[in-house]
Amino acid sequence: MFHRAISRRHVGMGGLVIVVGSALSACSGDSKNNADVTGPSAQTSAGSTTLPTFDKFRSTLQSVQQQSNGGLGFNMWGSIVDRNGVVQLVVFTGNSPTEEWPGSRVISAQKANTANAFSLKDFALSTANLYAATQPGGTLFGLGESNPVDPTTAYKGQVQDYGSPKDAMIGQRVGGVNVFGGGLALYGSDGTLLGAVGVSGDLSCADHIIAWKVRHALGLDFVPKGVADGGKDDNIIFDLDSSDHSASGFGHPVCNDATKKIAENLPTSDPISHP
Repeated sequence: MFHRAISRRHVGMGGLVIVVGSALSACSGDSKNNADVTGPSAQTSAGSTTLPTFDKFRSTLQSVQQQSNGGLGFNMWGSIVDRNGVVQLVVFTGNSPTEEWPGSRVISAQKANTANAFSLKDFALSTANLYAATQPGGTLFGLGESNPVDPTTAYKGQVQDYGSPKDAMIGQRVGGVNVFGGGLALYGSDGTLLGAVGVSGDLSCADHIIAWKVRHALGLDFVPKGVADGGKDDNIIFDLDSSDHSASGFGHPVCNDATKKIAENLPTSDPISHP
């Protein structure tokens, strides 16, 4: 089920990174005009300049989830926030909102919020890039508690409406900071930072892979620069040593051999576009 053990120290599971001997806990807003969300998709072969429609986002996430992503193959939750941090879309890949981990719905929105909150027009940070710096002794230790999830916003509404256009998170700021893989900023073909996508429901490294492929398929990966691949992008970085020190300062634990290989090849298999 888990393929191979990743190391003596780390197992990334279900969008969570479990560190043996210690636990990493993951911890009403303005609604903008949604015309660019509910109207016709602007995606072209050259990319998109608007956020996707509900149907486009859901079908894309479903397609990517069915690919070989190195994880457990579980159903996924996905959320998109706009640049103001307002939730625009919440979807799932299964046949009902109970065929995915229930906790991953809010985590997906939390990841989207994080990637949006800590990315800029000219600089992208993925949630995976935040892991090392937020550990004890890291330069961003405590960041995970800085912008807590609003539980009233996150859990109101009916379960049967979760992951639909009637999801109660839509039009609200859920907040939250997440520091493992699965959240990526969304950049339009005109260079505009439109918001971010977050996905959750599998190994944290697989979540990152799925989010990357979804962003690429939506034509919203015109990433200006980041901390990975020589500063070219916001890909996950696997550079933790035996003492959990990250040479770059932006490292993430390895989940398993399969996700490591797929993730490191993403700039080739699903290359980012250029503004």
